Amino acid sequence: MTLRTNASPAIRIRADLLGALHERLPRANVLTEPSELIPYECDGLSAYRQHPMAVVLPETLEQVVHVLRACRERGVPVVARGAGTGLSGGALPLADGVLLVLAKFNRILEVDAERRIARVQPGVRNLAISEAAEPHGLYYAPDPSSQIACSIGGNVAENSGGVHCLKYGLTVHNILCLKVATMDGELLTIGSDALDSPGYDLLAVMTGSEGLLGIILEVTVKLLPMPSHTSLVLAAFGDVESAGAAVGGVIADGIIPAGLEMMDNFAIRATEDFAHCGYPVDAAAILLCEVDGTEADTTAQIGRVEAVMRRNGATEVRVAKDESERLLFWKGRKMAFPAMGRISPDYYCIDGTIPRKSLPEVLRRMQVWSKEYDLRVANVFHAGDGNLHPLILYDANRSGELERTEAFAGRILDLCVEVGGTITGEHGVGVEKINQMCTQFSSDELAQFHALKAAFDPDGLLNPGKAVPTLQRCAELGGMHVHHGELPFPELERF
Repeated sequence: MTLRTNASPAIRIRADLLGALHERLPRANVLTEPSELIPYECDGLSAYRQHPMAVVLPETLEQVVHVLRACRERGVPVVARGAGTGLSGGALPLADGVLLVLAKFNRILEVDAERRIARVQPGVRNLAISEAAEPHGLYYAPDPSSQIACSIGGNVAENSGGVHCLKYGLTVHNILCLKVATMDGELLTIGSDALDSPGYDLLAVMTGSEGLLGIILEVTVKLLPMPSHTSLVLAAFGDVESAGAAVGGVIADGIIPAGLEMMDNFAIRATEDFAHCGYPVDAAAILLCEVDGTEADTTAQIGRVEAVMRRNGATEVRVAKDESERLLFWKGRKMAFPAMGRISPDYYCIDGTIPRKSLPEVLRRMQVWSKEYDLRVANVFHAGDGNLHPLILYDANRSGELERTEAFAGRILDLCVEVGGTITGEHGVGVEKINQMCTQFSSDELAQFHALKAAFDPDGLLNPGKAVPTLQRCAELGGMHVHHGELPFPELERF
């Protein structure tokens, strides 16, 4: 390519970088045309969109290293992307950066039934791991609702959970080892196949780091034996406060369910219309409580769960009569998000975590704010560990609705912090909650986050501008407090 001598530095850098990328990657794996970039302009948080300079789809480890080194030498930022199912804008591209898509790293490298581990590439779908392990009587425990599509690399980046995280933990509790590339192209092995490894716990540091520290190239996950028996209780309540109290009652009774989920009436009705799961549509709230283990254990625990539900005012208690009904009840919970797409042009999913005891208060205050902002909200969440997923319904085509939605969402997240919780449980911060980081953390804590990033990525080229705000940004927002409705990235186009 011949450039005019008066070409801008940005144009020269772009041309130089593309030339370097084409040295090692097929031209079909480097996308630059506007029509090619559109599918990558956002992740699951579609309110914010941006076209990258280029999309690169490497197929080998050597190609990944080449891309990183080429970008570092030219000071070009890199954003990693998996399946694009994230809900916080963590995989949002940068206009002057490369979007490194790892979808072609989709092989299950090994399933070792004796050691109960699997080695997989980052583009492998979450559910595919359990499908590969099933013939050995094993499975991978974390099961986010998007598990049929989301990739394990993204699960590690966001520390994803799912409906069974209460008993079996988040991603961080279910992985043993990572192979990672730094921005310099250096390859690191973090953790080991053993239950412990020497030195700092960098495995926990990398899990949930949202692509700010390194590019995940391989994951070793733990596999668990499939439980011999599983039972599920569906309990209906006349008010959400009673359902919230029942959640605390189950835990207080010494029961650790495999899953404990809550849905309010709005979510129940929308889901039932969509998935036809047999939910009681007149209930103000339902709880889904699953226990697993031996037949004797599950039988005893189900009896105790039923008693707790009735003691806390359940108007109806059902035990799934067989495996197909159990799966049907769970289908409804996992289809709650797409069900909202049938009744609203857009929705905004919140991901805050609160102490279980605060459930009734938080739900009550959200309903008051729903009327104040004139926006409908449906509640679907992991009640057992207090991970809220309120869905605020809005229409982006109506002037001011997205801004009101952002303000409402920010207020909910502030409330989570106020009652002793956090601004995210599993979706990550990305661009969505970056302002609320100023509420959650002090300036000294944020400075430590920046120091950690600098240790891995001194030039700040990996996913810059995400997850951890600058101290200047927090100061501009009014000290360590958030101005609700302030757009996380003012230069982005709102949709």
